[in-house]
Amino acid sequence: MSGARYDLPEIDDFTRPYWDAAAEGRLLLRRCGDCGRAHHYPREFCPHCWAGEDRVAWEAASGRATLYTWSVVHRNDLPPFGARVPYAAAVVDLAEGSRMMTEVVDCDAADLRIGMPLTVTFREAADGVRVAVFRPAQGQSSSRTQEPSAARR
Repeated sequence: MSGARYDLPEIDDFTRPYWDAAAEGRLLLRRCGDCGRAHHYPREFCPHCWAGEDRVAWEAASGRATLYTWSVVHRNDLPPFGARVPYAAAVVDLAEGSRMMTEVVDCDAADLRIGMPLTVTFREAADGVRVAVFRPAQGQSSSRTQEPSAARR
């Protein structure tokens, strides 16, 4: 594909550990040594207590999350998103306590539910660049195959 792409990160010295881990299929977070809270997107300081970069470190995330909210995008003129529509842009609550903007894949939009368990997977955006997206956790049934709630009682 030639021309501008709007799905590629701007990798710098600070974010390189995050993108290197993603290329290996691992999700990293930053955690504050002062207040103990994790955050995402990566920042050099703690956005919760403002501790400096010497107090915040990278750590491996579990890859588990729950769906907080989503919106199905039916039109996007920015390359390469137009080729993917419709897609589910989402915010997930990571098991470690922070929120992350992402996309839910491998799931019909009609099956998305607030609180549904998700697991991280990675999509190749360019040669050597992979981005974290989420899919339903194993064992999650489609809403079309679940019994009605009255039948489960």
